[in-house]
Amino acid sequence: MTYRVYLLCFLLYPCFVLAENYQWDLPSWMTPPPVPADNPMNREKVELGQRLFYDANLSGPGYMSCSTCHMPEHSFSEQRPLSVGVTGQFHSRNAMAIVNVAYMKTLTWANPNEVRLEDQAKVPIFGVHPIEMDTKGQEDKVILFLQRDPIYPDLFHKSFPDQDYPVSFDSITKALASFERTLISYQSPYDDYKYNHSDSAISEDAKLGEALFFSAKLGCSSCHAGVHFSDATQAPAFHNTGLYNLDGKGAYPEGNQGLYEHTRKEADKGRFRTPTLRNIAQTAPYMHDGSIATLEEVIEHYAAGGRAAQQGKASPLLDDKVRPFALTDDEQRQLIAFLNSLTDTNFIENLYFTTPFR
Repeated sequence: MTYRVYLLCFLLYPCFVLAENYQWDLPSWMTPPPVPADNPMNREKVELGQRLFYDANLSGPGYMSCSTCHMPEHSFSEQRPLSVGVTGQFHSRNAMAIVNVAYMKTLTWANPNEVRLEDQAKVPIFGVHPIEMDTKGQEDKVILFLQRDPIYPDLFHKSFPDQDYPVSFDSITKALASFERTLISYQSPYDDYKYNHSDSAISEDAKLGEALFFSAKLGCSSCHAGVHFSDATQAPAFHNTGLYNLDGKGAYPEGNQGLYEHTRKEADKGRFRTPTLRNIAQTAPYMHDGSIATLEEVIEHYAAGGRAAQQGKASPLLDDKVRPFALTDDEQRQLIAFLNSLTDTNFIENLYFTTPFR
């Protein structure tokens, strides 16, 4: 079923609308994401955002794009454990997959204040702690490139027809956000099985794995909930999964302590946002710091009640929803088969989401 949704304000979220005269090709069970009232969707703006997302000239030195860390073949995540900025500076976090990101109530691993894609885009572009794209101080160079390009000026004018001088960083971040809102995965084999009732879409192992995933024994779905497999789409959600316990009191590495860095509350140490599990098999390595390499190791981590517990020092700050469990080899295989069934090759291979520079 195709949606054509017009301007509509919600009572609970008056600053958001579904969309303005924009065609969303989504099934009936996947509603369009909310869109800020000050940045309505249009086709040209999405096209502009796609081009900017892949353009290295958006960075100060001119050789790093958004797609350097958010790679379409990896569901817009990266293969490196930790991101590396354009100056070679290593970050403390792994680039989170941005598939279905428009549905999330918060947008990064641990910052509860990052709630708008338009604002979040400014962080990699202008941020200096750490440096990512290193554009701060070189804004004029980037704008001049866009103004002199043979394609960009017309795209900016069509995307922002009410502006006399639309080539600006305000327009850049709005276009990037519009493109990112279209990165919606909904055609995995599991989707075909669950929503189209195609019984042969997934294997028998995957069906058994589904039962395990949603069982009280494992409790995976208590955090990885709903159509997006994340409880962070309903409200801001951060959890401590017991990855570290450096001091016996639940400490995480300095500078990478999750929600605590913003709230300074001891109970928030090690709490990070629940990522989506859509296309999870394509987004290794795992966890906020890329410190777990495979899905098998992720399952072992949760089965033990956290990696800290595996190492003999269980975290006292472990989230109540994370409880140890035991799996047979067959059950682990089945659970992984289910997780693999969440891989949406139509999304990953969709040329519309890849680079326009061909």
